[in-house]
Amino acid sequence: MVDAITFLKTRRSTPAKTLQSPVPARAEIEALLEIAARTPDHKKLEPWRFIVLSEAALKRLGPLVEARYDALGLPAEKREKTCSQFTDGLMAVAVIASPKPCDTIPEVEQTLSAGAVCLALLNGALASGWGANWLSGPMAFDRGFLAKGLGLEPQEFVAGFIHIATRGATPPERPRPNIPGITTWQNT
Repeated sequence: MVDAITFLKTRRSTPAKTLQSPVPARAEIEALLEIAARTPDHKKLEPWRFIVLSEAALKRLGPLVEARYDALGLPAEKREKTCSQFTDGLMAVAVIASPKPCDTIPEVEQTLSAGAVCLALLNGALASGWGANWLSGPMAFDRGFLAKGLGLEPQEFVAGFIHIATRGATPPERPRPNIPGITTWQNT
């Protein structure tokens, strides 16, 4: 098994459109959710939750995505790509950002915690040998889709749809950030 530092330096998401069957079994998903939940969470608010979407659930959401694109007047050229995330998806975990009222932990910190859950889930799946991809898009924030498709409360949104299945073709490596170009050192 690859050591943690090597994994983190070389990890790659698997494009969702290349994921193949089989998908993780329920027990494997539950183990990944345990990993994801071990994320920074000030005051233990748990400002996130999970909705596991089977292939059938994703397919059910596909027509709603299409209808919401039409209703919102979103670009038709992007509709197919977003719809295929649902109609062609095999399994995904919707990480729901669910901020809690708190005088000492601002909502932005709770949202960042939900993002950390997404990355922990993504990395947990990849480290376990699965292919995985973190997607969002306009449906992650569209109230009509969120309420009707996922039953979310008004303050909730999708921090990420984490697609998990068997790895397909690995795309070529992409350019990575130039660390010196984005790093400032303050010594005084």
